[in-house]
Amino acid sequence: MLSKSQALQNKFEKYHFELKHILVLFSILTLFLILISFVQKTSLQDLLFKTQKWYQQDSAERMANLTATSLELLLETIEHPAYHQENDQQRIIQAFNIILSQQKLQQNVQDVCILLSVGNSVLAIDNGKQLYDYFFEKKANIISEDSLYREAITLYKNQLRHQIRENEEIYSIPEGDQVFHVFVPFVPKGEYAGAVYVKYTPDFSFITGEIIASYDETALIFACLIILGLMAMFYISSFTVKERDETQKLLFQEREKYLLEKVEKQKEALFTKRIYHTHHKAEKVMGFIKEDLRKLSMSNIEDMKLRTIRYANFISRVIYDMKWYDPPIQVIRNPIFQTNLNDVICFIVDNIFMRTSNNVTYRFELDLDPAFPPVPINEFVVWEIIEPLIQNTIEHGHRVDLVITIKTIFDPQKSVGQVFIKDNGKGFPASLLATNEKGVKKLFLENVTTKNNRQNAGYGCYLAYEISTRRCGWIMDAENLKDGGCQFIITITQPLDRTLTASSKS
Repeated sequence: MLSKSQALQNKFEKYHFELKHILVLFSILTLFLILISFVQKTSLQDLLFKTQKWYQQDSAERMANLTATSLELLLETIEHPAYHQENDQQRIIQAFNIILSQQKLQQNVQDVCILLSVGNSVLAIDNGKQLYDYFFEKKANIISEDSLYREAITLYKNQLRHQIRENEEIYSIPEGDQVFHVFVPFVPKGEYAGAVYVKYTPDFSFITGEIIASYDETALIFACLIILGLMAMFYISSFTVKERDETQKLLFQEREKYLLEKVEKQKEALFTKRIYHTHHKAEKVMGFIKEDLRKLSMSNIEDMKLRTIRYANFISRVIYDMKWYDPPIQVIRNPIFQTNLNDVICFIVDNIFMRTSNNVTYRFELDLDPAFPPVPINEFVVWEIIEPLIQNTIEHGHRVDLVITIKTIFDPQKSVGQVFIKDNGKGFPASLLATNEKGVKKLFLENVTTKNNRQNAGYGCYLAYEISTRRCGWIMDAENLKDGGCQFIITITQPLDRTLTASSKS
């Protein structure tokens, strides 16, 4: 026997991991971590700068707009200058000075003035006396352009004067990353007079620096923790990965086996139900064959022969279906089949339903379009679709004088044919016409029936729907009629196109 140390060594050798593999792995992870940290830091820094710039501009515009609004409100509340006493004048001038100087007390405000247009000139006013003289004493000629605001006057005169007058919007002109020249429309008493100018230099770099420094510390600690965690995870998982893979493989194999068995059982169950559903039909047809043979004579031998052959072919079809879960598509839908749909309907009505009893309480009315072209579907597959629908109509009509109308229509313009099977009976319950999440009405689902004995019931409409839609490519629907009763509608499109094409070539 192997010792414990040898067994442990053999277990390690199964993984085929060497030191260089581990170093390469952790080098790549460390490189990716550094790259991610760098990208995230750059993105954060860019976001902070954009946010800072937006906030700087927004705060500058808000402060300048507040100054302009305060001056406009003050001018609107002052009475006519003819009523001003000397004390009133001083009080107004002092109020102007307070508004203009109060903004300069803020740390980031460098210049505040009012730019007024006088002819082609632009005057800069930054004190209450000049502002009072301009608006109330009309002494604009004593005010000269101030060289302290030469830059603001130039920007206003050359770029913004006409835009501010026309749009009456706030304009901000950035200078570098920290300086903003803000121009706010000055409209005292509803008349445009000029613009309030504020030079604002907000500085939030210390906040940005603190955030970036804090992020660097967090990223460093986070990177160390991640590296340590990766090392611990690799150390632990390297000893369990092989057992996990083997266990998972066994689990998948077991699950695959289970699913295959489940699918086979479902196919067998559906196959059994389908055969059970058609078994009694085969028994009924065999009874018709026996009855025809007993009545055989020289006068009716030809009719009996043709009818018996079709009965026998249907029995052969039933026996053939017993061989397959899913019969090959070519034995269902094939261009060599040229089935006359009207002829099949007439045969089913005359030789199946009108022979079942001598005391039938229903009658048929046929309105068949003679221009309906042949369909490339096996005749007895069509039989398996039409017969259950008629049987359902008879069983659920619940009328003594039940009238079953079968109508076929062909539209040569659209190359679309339709089959209507309707009655004047009770109609479908509303619950059976509700659709599920796949858009299929409950009437066409498996095991759905209104019979009291639910065993081996609820397969007629289900099988007819499955065969017509999945195997023949037709469209089947059901609905209640306004005047009472209900109807099944079968719409045939693509198969008719191919049939017409083949007929035209021949």
